[in-house]
Amino acid sequence: MYIKSEEELREVFDFPKGRAKDKQLTKLEKHSIAFINLSPFFTLASYNTEGRTDCSPRGGKPGFVKIINERCIVIPESKGNNRLDSLVNLVETKNIGCLFLIPGVDESLRINGTARISTAANYLALFAEEPNPPKACIEVQITEVFLHCAKALMRSKLWSSESTIERSSLPTMGVMINDQLAITGEPETQEDMLKRYTKDL
Repeated sequence: MYIKSEEELREVFDFPKGRAKDKQLTKLEKHSIAFINLSPFFTLASYNTEGRTDCSPRGGKPGFVKIINERCIVIPESKGNNRLDSLVNLVETKNIGCLFLIPGVDESLRINGTARISTAANYLALFAEEPNPPKACIEVQITEVFLHCAKALMRSKLWSSESTIERSSLPTMGVMINDQLAITGEPETQEDMLKRYTKDL
């Protein structure tokens, strides 16, 4: 049996109450500002005009996402693989979702809004001291912001040492890509990959 409507969902899960219902804000305040300034990592969700979705990781030094004002943040578009999946989606639909994490903190911060890709000099200047300054950035006009409770990260024990997986539990990226694409050549070693990535951080 599949659930096909919100009405059917509510029969199973009921409605949010109290703080869960009321915590949604339309702008940043002191706690969400502090959260962004301490966060070195977030995931960026987007979709295109055909409804195909994408979610990609973004990282940097704590506070790498810049706060312009209580309704606007700017994200550097750091050097990557030039697929540009998220950027193309944002150009097409403008809708964006961000989930900010802080290592050691089980709560997370969710921001939704509309986005534009910008090459404005004043925005790029915010990241001029980075080793590899971005060529463009993402301006987000905030429509929703709220804190997520700690349950998901508590269940996963994400920050616990007992949850740490040895990298050797998986093949190297080079081996996995070669297998996925049926490439018969010698795969890139983990060491070579790390050296190559380090140049673009």
